[in-house]
Amino acid sequence: MSGEVVIRRGSLADVDALARHRAEMFRDMGALSDEAYAPLVEATRAWYGRAIPAGEYVAWVAHPEGRPGEIVAGAGMQLRDLIPRPSRDGGYLVQGRQGLIVNVFTERPWRRRGIAEALMRELLAWARENGVESLVLHASDEGRPLYERLGFVSTNEMGYRG
Repeated sequence: MSGEVVIRRGSLADVDALARHRAEMFRDMGALSDEAYAPLVEATRAWYGRAIPAGEYVAWVAHPEGRPGEIVAGAGMQLRDLIPRPSRDGGYLVQGRQGLIVNVFTERPWRRRGIAEALMRELLAWARENGVESLVLHASDEGRPLYERLGFVSTNEMGYRG
């Protein structure tokens, strides 16, 4: 991948691409109807417009070298405060911020080139440098091998369908 793409922090200038990528990610997983596509993009754009400046969402994007406006992949992290709790082994107190990793997406023609892994490595480095205490994500079947290779493990999390 070296020299092929540039990875940089995302900004408000990138919200259109980031919002479209979020909708495409859900479409790829079979979880988004055609009717819900445009409303999701618009709602996501509005959310990013608030969350990025507030520091609640941090994004990274990849673009071909020399074409910074052509976003071909991205990854993001929603930051939230943790309620203090013991660590898994009970040995220390976990408190501070947790990063919910979301929106890891690569455009089809750019897949299988290591871009998602490079984005994730940037995200992980930023989390370490900025004191993010824990990281969680929900993995698609396609993404699971990447996350396992990076050190993520399955947890006891459950979802409520109410």
